[in-house]
Amino acid sequence: MGRLEYHIVAFFLGFFLDLLLGDPDTLPHPVRLIGKWTAFLEKRLLRKSDGRKEEAAQEAVGNGNREVWQGRLLVSGVLFFTVMMTVTVLEASYLVHPLAGLFCETVMTYQILAVKCLKTESGKVYEKLQDGDIHGARKAVSMIVGRDTDCLDEGGIIRAAVETVAENTSDGVIAPMLYTALGGPVLGFFYKAVNTMDSMVGYKNDRYLYFGRAAAKLDDVVNFLPARISAHLMVAASFLCGRDFDEKRAYRIYKRDRRKHASPNSAQTEAVCAGALGIRLGGDASYFGKRVSKPYIGDACRQMEPEDIRKSNRLLYMTAWLCEGICLMLMGIVKMALIQGLS
Repeated sequence: MGRLEYHIVAFFLGFFLDLLLGDPDTLPHPVRLIGKWTAFLEKRLLRKSDGRKEEAAQEAVGNGNREVWQGRLLVSGVLFFTVMMTVTVLEASYLVHPLAGLFCETVMTYQILAVKCLKTESGKVYEKLQDGDIHGARKAVSMIVGRDTDCLDEGGIIRAAVETVAENTSDGVIAPMLYTALGGPVLGFFYKAVNTMDSMVGYKNDRYLYFGRAAAKLDDVVNFLPARISAHLMVAASFLCGRDFDEKRAYRIYKRDRRKHASPNSAQTEAVCAGALGIRLGGDASYFGKRVSKPYIGDACRQMEPEDIRKSNRLLYMTAWLCEGICLMLMGIVKMALIQGLS
């Protein structure tokens, strides 16, 4: 077999391993290494206290410009490190033996995806709510969202969990799947590095307003097409998931509410999920102790319930299977075209 055939096999096996194993805490993960490298560079590039106030407007502008460039250095350093490490390990494994390369690429593909991990973590929120443990549910949801969770009621906890599953269907599953299908683990981990940096420094607060700008903008760019592909796949998934989902309303709410977010990408799949389930997502939320006004997404056709977390995970899985199948089909077509072109 050639590298393309190995890539196709690894792409399928990696997806299967993710569904089977998820992300065990006991195993090392490259994304954690990317996160540590990001934190290491941030500590050396960004030297100021979180609460420091500029003494004059001119100084603030100057510091802002400097931090923008520091943020660009962070992005460059993290991406260079990620790409070089991935290329080195992957190519070295294929040089040892093609089967060693296949094994390495399979494991890398598995580590890039996060289908079962997302289901598992959101499932912990569902289980705590089923037990009537609001405090435990708040703690569980705090592990997968960036907002403050201490004061969330049951509805707020459900909404936060469903929003996270819906948004990360694109960020954590479909986008990395598309990039890995297109460019193998090298492009897949490139995307994961961008996403990791955005989750660590891409905030519009006093500390990261300028420093995190490059990471946040790059994340918007690399997610632009995948977010829209994810939304349309999720509409199709809502049709295939059964009577608990309304695909017509999913598409209608998507068309209406897909831009109701500060990010150009986050509301794409959130709008589809809200429409498919007939619930209302979005609304004001607290981040780092500050209230942030956010528009509502979807219509409150009914009261939210813990079961909506499980339903959102059904959408996640069906959307992932659709994307996997389409990617494999397209890679197979490319392979056949190459064979015909060489014959």
